[in-house]
Amino acid sequence: MSKILVAEDELAINKMICMSLNITGYETVSMQDGQEVLDYLAAGQSADLAIVDIMMPKVDGFALLEPLNKAGIPVIYLTALGDIESKVRGLSGGAEDYMVKPFEMLELLLRIEKILKRTGKSDELIKLDDVILDMKKRTVSKKNEQISLTPMEYDLLCILAKNRNIALGRDKILHEIWGAGFEGETRTVDVHVAALRRKTGLHIASVPKIGYRLEVGE
Repeated sequence: MSKILVAEDELAINKMICMSLNITGYETVSMQDGQEVLDYLAAGQSADLAIVDIMMPKVDGFALLEPLNKAGIPVIYLTALGDIESKVRGLSGGAEDYMVKPFEMLELLLRIEKILKRTGKSDELIKLDDVILDMKKRTVSKKNEQISLTPMEYDLLCILAKNRNIALGRDKILHEIWGAGFEGETRTVDVHVAALRRKTGLHIASVPKIGYRLEVGE
């Protein structure tokens, strides 16, 4: 399970991010000022990635970048500072990504996953109740028996698994799997979801007027 450090002084945003990360299978460490982050690192603690606000009390996000990088923790800045100077300072200083508030949680989750994969810190095995998804081998098994999926079915399961317990729209799924240039109908998603339900036995709930949500226990 990947551990994400969330350094955000606005409590409501901090809780929302942590809750969303937890229900999608991440472990979170919540902090509300920069000094907490420095104390955490000084105690020898680590994380697989840090989401950092810039305008925090005691020690700001810019000052945290160097110690986080030295600890081998990639950083995503999530801040209200949208000016080009702040973006350049953050990215040139070594941040992996820079997002401006307000933001979409799904976009943040996708960026987190891409960074964890690029840095080799993403989970290779994802447990979905009694189904095991092996991201490295691209295999799916249930009770130690292999499940045969088509490449599209596998990619769809990956998208649902990485965003488990979160509703995903059909258009979003189409874009992620088939690409922006796909000209088919959203019915394509329905057909592949039906196949996944039949083959895996997973609870993929239909969300009215939106799409689908893979529901798994904690």
